[in-house]
Amino acid sequence: MQVNEELVRQITRAVMDQLRQQKENGTAAGFSRTEGGTDTAHFLAGGTHSLAGGSGESDSLAGGPRSLAGRERINPVKTDYSSYPKAKQGTDPKEVVIGVGAAFQREIKKTIGGIPLEDVLKNVKAGIEEEGMTARVVKVLDTSDVCFMALEAAKLSGSGIGIGIQSKGTTVIHQKDLYPLSNLELFPQAPLMNLGIYRQIGKNAAKYVKGEQVVPVPCANDPMSRPRYQVKAALMHIAETEQLSPELGIIEWEG
Repeated sequence: MQVNEELVRQITRAVMDQLRQQKENGTAAGFSRTEGGTDTAHFLAGGTHSLAGGSGESDSLAGGPRSLAGRERINPVKTDYSSYPKAKQGTDPKEVVIGVGAAFQREIKKTIGGIPLEDVLKNVKAGIEEEGMTARVVKVLDTSDVCFMALEAAKLSGSGIGIGIQSKGTTVIHQKDLYPLSNLELFPQAPLMNLGIYRQIGKNAAKYVKGEQVVPVPCANDPMSRPRYQVKAALMHIAETEQLSPELGIIEWEG
């Protein structure tokens, strides 16, 4: 089953039905407070009958809390990356490593805002190269958390600076000696990002390498983007997470 707009609408209706039912019963909604967070993914996975019910899917989704365990995946086929080379430790002090998500350019080809991931990658790399640095792309198969993806990329980078990009578009610039959540720059509003922002992210990462003074990339903010995209973000997060292959770790990826 593929994530599509009709599925998003069906799940949204099911979630709203449960919210109304919970309100009538005086119980609290089991939602995440963050866009695409693990609590939302848990709600969708554990609080609905099936994400892939086939015919009558919307009825089964609204059918009450049942487990997804043993049911069909969002993407029935898992990509095999066992033939890809493992990512190597970089030695080039001008290198910025870009770590992309497990579903990047395979199961998911566009960001949550509809930007082709191929164009996202091209612009991030272009921004790095415009500042005289070099870019290398790896695919992170042992985590779908963007902060950890970025940190792992930074640790592989010859310069110690890395960028993490989830398939839905959320992005982080990180440094190898920082704690996972103490990143250099975070861009959580993926639905509001454009190619110009991704290019500037690449430029800023390169400036951190050069030790220059960096002006953080301005980020747009829309308080309505969270409720508007929450279901789609959760589905994309699930689709990314189910493609993980922790035993493979991180692989080289040209994109």
